[in-house]
Amino acid sequence: PPTVPPPPGPSARGSLSLHRAYLRSPLGLLRLGQLALGAAFWVTVAAHKYEGAAHFALFAAVLVWLLTLALFGLSLLGRWELVPWLGSRWLLTNLVHDLALGVGLYAAATGIMGHKAKQRSFCNLPGYSQHCLYSAYLSASICGGITACLYLFSGLYCLSRRCQDQRDII
Repeated sequence: PPTVPPPPGPSARGSLSLHRAYLRSPLGLLRLGQLALGAAFWVTVAAHKYEGAAHFALFAAVLVWLLTLALFGLSLLGRWELVPWLGSRWLLTNLVHDLALGVGLYAAATGIMGHKAKQRSFCNLPGYSQHCLYSAYLSASICGGITACLYLFSGLYCLSRRCQDQRDII
């Protein structure tokens, strides 16, 4: 009997390599800052006793941080085309993530932690001997505010690229 050649296998994907141009771009540098300050925010909140609305602030910060980590990883490896439907709209995906999720949720979390710091401002007085969460809440609100600004800058960067009819994030 005649031998039939085997069906062609899936095309081999290129080896993984870092997309160095992304890492040196304004968006890549902003992402690194967002990841560092976002981690500082949620670690500061999680390392101290928290209650009430701080649960939402922690949830929002961790959610946005994980999504940012995923965007950063896919962009750094140049593999955004592997994400169904969003990969073909990667610039728009980054834009919506930064302005809607990043700015919106971090602004809310910053407001919550700032309000909690204000509520605890009495324990900032000299001679107060009880455990005080004022410094932790204030530190978290400062990190959150700076992180929200970084998301605003990266969102504006993506928006300017979109307005220039460019499709790529770099």
